[in-house]
Amino acid sequence: MASVILVLKTLVRLIGFLLALALCIIGLALAVFSIQGGKSGLSITHLAHLVHLPALRHDVDTFLTRMEASGPIAVVALASGVGAVIIGVLALVGVLVPTRERLLTLSSSGDEALLARRRALAALARSLAERADGVSEAKVRVRVRRRGGGKLTVRAQHTRAADATAARSALEAALAPLIGPLPLSAKLKVRPPEQGAGVE
Repeated sequence: MASVILVLKTLVRLIGFLLALALCIIGLALAVFSIQGGKSGLSITHLAHLVHLPALRHDVDTFLTRMEASGPIAVVALASGVGAVIIGVLALVGVLVPTRERLLTLSSSGDEALLARRRALAALARSLAERADGVSEAKVRVRVRRRGGGKLTVRAQHTRAADATAARSALEAALAPLIGPLPLSAKLKVRPPEQGAGVE
C-alpha cells in the first residue's frame, strides 16, 4: 500500500509540474500577444486566429450537442466522466494520505522501542565508509526487513593507490562499529576508480 501511495504522490507532483508549465507558457503567450491592439500582429485577436479558436468553439458546440442526445457519443462522455472522477479521487488520495516511513528498530523492551531513520543510518554509514583507508567515495542504501533488522548496501570506489582487497578490508573495519551492535547486515561492493579520475 505504501508503494501505491508513493506512486500516486509522484504522479500528482508530475501533473502539477506539467500544469504549472502549461500555465507559464499560456501566460507568456498572452503577455506577448497583448503588446499590440487591433486584429493583426501581436494582438489577442491574432492569437485567437492562430490557435483556431473559432473553429474549436464550433467543434465543441457540435460535440456538446451530440452528447446531449442518446448514442455512442453519450456513452463515451459517460465513460470519460467516470474516468475523470476516478483520476480525481486517486489524486486526492495521493495528496492527502501520508506515506508511512519504514523505520529500523534498533532495540525494543516491552512497549518501548528505539527506532532509526534510513537516511540517518545511510548518512552515518557513508561517513564511516569514506574514512576508510583506500576508499575515495561511497554510496549507501539502507533497506528495512519486514521481519526485523536491516541491510546496508555499500558501493565504494577505491583509490588508485589501493587495491580492491585492501580497500574492502578497510571498509569492513570502518563499518564494524555500526554493524556490530545493531541488527544490520552489510553487502559491500568495491569498484576501481573511474577512468580519468585524479590520482589520490
